[in-house]
Amino acid sequence: YPSDPVPGDLIEIKRGIYQHWALYVGDGYVIHVTPVDENAPPLSASTVTLLTKMAKVKMELMEKVAGNDDWNVNNKYDRSHIPFPMMEIVWRAARWIDREVPYDLLGSNCEHFVTMLRYGEAVSDQVS
Repeated sequence: YPSDPVPGDLIEIKRGIYQHWALYVGDGYVIHVTPVDENAPPLSASTVTLLTKMAKVKMELMEKVAGNDDWNVNNKYDRSHIPFPMMEIVWRAARWIDREVPYDLLGSNCEHFVTMLRYGEAVSDQVS
């Protein structure tokens, strides 16, 4: 069973072929990015718009976000990046709630978002 997260931890949720990332903020809640409108028609067929969408930053219960998927605390970048103090990570995250951010699988994905909050630098090894 996953170790209990502490505020500021990065949460990796296993969704089959990809992982969804969230930031634990305490009391069972995480902050993560979600598509603004999953039913929105695609914009033009150019490659730029196919990859770039808008996402909304939400604070939701961890169990709602993870559902039945396996998850674990994964602060793997602590080896190479120094995290901010716990309270600062949570404060940084709270400022983003309900804001829209550009979402782009390669340059600005859910992992980039939470690593930016934890380290001040967006990192993701899902994208080579």
